[in-house]
Amino acid sequence: MTKIIGLTGGIGSGKTTIANFFREMGIPVYIADDEAKKVMQSEEIINQIKISFGESLFDNNVLNRAKLAEIVFNDAEKLEKLNSIVHPAVKKDFQLWLSQNKNHEFVIYEAAILFESGKYKEIDYIVTVTAPEEIRIERVMKRDNATREQVLSRMKMQWNDEKRISLSNFVINNSNLKIAREEVVKILKILNIKQKQS
Repeated sequence: MTKIIGLTGGIGSGKTTIANFFREMGIPVYIADDEAKKVMQSEEIINQIKISFGESLFDNNVLNRAKLAEIVFNDAEKLEKLNSIVHPAVKKDFQLWLSQNKNHEFVIYEAAILFESGKYKEIDYIVTVTAPEEIRIERVMKRDNATREQVLSRMKMQWNDEKRISLSNFVINNSNLKIAREEVVKILKILNIKQKQS
């Protein structure tokens, strides 16, 4: 039976970098945010977003993601509404992907809101990626061309590291790539031993 490793961490912690380390080691990786973007292009989801958030978010039937992000990251209720539209579709997509990768001992499910969405309850092991807050803020400002205020308001919508770590099996501090990569190797060794014992 394939074991699911949940990979999570706050915005700007460098989850994707860590996911790529796992991928290099032969572990299939499912990036929930990327798949959600694809799912959101389906007609069914577009229609549900139009009903809930209005037509003004669309230019020629193309969703203006920046506008939508601005709305949901400043309103917890609206974020919950969007998640209730997108999450079931991503869940279905992940199940299909999982069935295509069932010959692997482990797969990675990478998601920023693994805990907030409740998805962590369906995961075998959880790895939380951390990094100092200032580094995270700088990374996101650079990556998303966002202001400090925008980054901080997104951070407020997510769990803090302490809360995540308390429910995690492993923690990777991602301030130094070489050390972070060594941590990934170590985690896989531990998990392989556990698999052999079970």
